[in-house]
Amino acid sequence: MRLLIPAFISLMLTFASARKPNVIIFFTDDQGTLDAGCYGSSDLVTPNIDKLARTGVIFTQAYAHTVCCPARAALLTGRYPQRSGVNRWTQGDMNSPKGVNMALGEVTLAEALKPHGYRSALFGKWHLGAHKDFGPKKQGFDEFFGIRDGFIDNYNHYFLHGQGFHDLYEGTRPVKADGQYFPELMTARSLKFIEQNKDRPFFLYVPFNIPHYPEQAPKQFAEPFKEMKDPARKSYATIMHATDHYIGQIVSKLEALNLRQDSIIIFMSDNGHSEETGNRIRVDNHRSGYPKGHFYGASGGGFTGKWKGNKGTFLEGGIRVPAIISYPGVLPAGQSRDQAITAMDWFPTILELCSIRKKPEDPKLDGFSLSKIIESAETESPNREMHWGWFNNWAVRAGEWKLISRGSWDWKPGNPLPKSTQLLNLNDPEPERKNHAAAKGEVVLKLKKAHDRWAKSVGFNGK
Repeated sequence: MRLLIPAFISLMLTFASARKPNVIIFFTDDQGTLDAGCYGSSDLVTPNIDKLARTGVIFTQAYAHTVCCPARAALLTGRYPQRSGVNRWTQGDMNSPKGVNMALGEVTLAEALKPHGYRSALFGKWHLGAHKDFGPKKQGFDEFFGIRDGFIDNYNHYFLHGQGFHDLYEGTRPVKADGQYFPELMTARSLKFIEQNKDRPFFLYVPFNIPHYPEQAPKQFAEPFKEMKDPARKSYATIMHATDHYIGQIVSKLEALNLRQDSIIIFMSDNGHSEETGNRIRVDNHRSGYPKGHFYGASGGGFTGKWKGNKGTFLEGGIRVPAIISYPGVLPAGQSRDQAITAMDWFPTILELCSIRKKPEDPKLDGFSLSKIIESAETESPNREMHWGWFNNWAVRAGEWKLISRGSWDWKPGNPLPKSTQLLNLNDPEPERKNHAAAKGEVVLKLKKAHDRWAKSVGFNGK
């Protein structure tokens, strides 16, 4: 039987008193473009992610961002991160002087759901500003347990760049749990939250800090890869196996409580795989206790197939990520969609599926509901232009063309282009290997004008 989303929404609006669906978002950290079995990676063990694909819709052209902070802002607000002030690294240590924090004027998904009876929790990684006057509990989440910055050692819970600092909190209260594996701790909290809220609608946001470095996984997750020859891929496969395992524990809890049919599950990664393979402790007397020279970097073992690039680039391998939505009995199952979507699109999609109308006074959304795309593989994507910005670097994509550059510049065909300019075609036999900028001046000009319009509208000035 073919399930039509608009008809479902109409029915939900008619019976507004019925319980609204639960919303669970799994947001993995530095998971590569094609790094799941359902995306064709035959050497990984990801049965739980693959199960979500079998029970839902998988997207082959899903875009987040090039690094952590802007991807999370886009996901939680449905807006370009520049609108919320997230165009550079946000404040890391809660106890440091106030730095960059996502603007409190932004309406997060948790805040949008709260007036409709939802209890919301974030267990995992925030990374949108650590200052005590900001953070999850200031933006709609009833519960927060996790890391306020970008990454930690999973056992001693210290941020490892620079001199280091402790980063594990219950709200703004430091938590000491030395020796306990953080993904295990956040999963346990998720299971408890589901149990406690099984009789009411809830929003559970689970932003994992893995497979992000340091690639620490309990030993049992390495067993399937003991014969794997490539040490980088072996390390990455092991931490991906662990990530998949914890996703499976949470889904199994929903199933055990007969909540699976009443739950919208969204799965996505924040950016492509990391090639930050040189990270080591650089100082003596590091606060974590690790000695100078201790390695904590990525293995660089992610997989992008024909796509080029990785985290930190605007190439497809940096911004194209795995993404799935699963809502059994309501949305199609075992299907794929090739239309372009973005992390910003989940916000309006969830509101539509939950029969919630956006308040007129709330900030304008940049994302689009995906209901028509989910309904039909033939529906045109509403994302006809897509934009990314980070510090003074930026990219714009329209159709098969993507322009990548930095800073602001004026240019006319026939004049030399800034050296950083790349015009790439995604339909090339080997995508993004050839720079077409010199030969396709009219396309460069068109995309630069599109970028300038966008930059003005969102306040992007490269700062």
